[in-house]
Amino acid sequence: MSKYQHIKESAYAANMQLPKLGLVLFTFGNVSAADRELGVFAIKPSGVPYEDLSPEKMVIVDFDGNTIEGDLRPSSDTKTHAVLYKHWEHINGIVHTHSTYATSWAQSQRCIPIFGTTHADHLTTDVPCAPPMHDSMIEGDYEYQTGFQIMDCFKEQGLDYREVEMVLVGNHAPFTWGKTAEKAVYNSAVLEAVAQMAYLTEQINNNAPRLKDSLIKKHFMRKHGPDSYYGQ
Repeated sequence: MSKYQHIKESAYAANMQLPKLGLVLFTFGNVSAADRELGVFAIKPSGVPYEDLSPEKMVIVDFDGNTIEGDLRPSSDTKTHAVLYKHWEHINGIVHTHSTYATSWAQSQRCIPIFGTTHADHLTTDVPCAPPMHDSMIEGDYEYQTGFQIMDCFKEQGLDYREVEMVLVGNHAPFTWGKTAEKAVYNSAVLEAVAQMAYLTEQINNNAPRLKDSLIKKHFMRKHGPDSYYGQ
């Protein structure tokens, strides 16, 4: 058995959640799962339908984007995952989808405003949208540069990737991450739900106000603060 079997199984299970949650169409998405001690991650192979996947088909890649194990070509987004793993040491799972509502906000080049408490249960900020990539980056190693596009957005907006585990890439689509691949998938589903709610909010009231700070703090802290009381 491969010494990478545990992350292959983790990546496979997480990838299979994407169609179940309605986050992907055809092969429009991927999940990776990392092992920090081994310095590698497992990721979905490129262009393989979800119904044809298995743990054995997951591809093992190092944090420089080199294939370590696997017979298939890894996802075309592999270099983006590799950059984020290499520079953000506290994440162990990454998801990329083209889910409808989150992608629509990304295509609109807009951050998702924090309108309600569902959003505040998970974030105290708007969901950030990274500006479209510069032509010089597009003409270079595009997928590699996408990782820096995301990190530059967080640096410019003063955000901590450990607190804000999602981003919209302008004109492209969302990425999410977490301490596990399972948590990254959860964040991807939350992002899509929040994106849909924000869209509908603006349709009902295009002057809807941002959630007031006291409610943002209350809802976030009751779930994540030192005295949290949400859940068991």
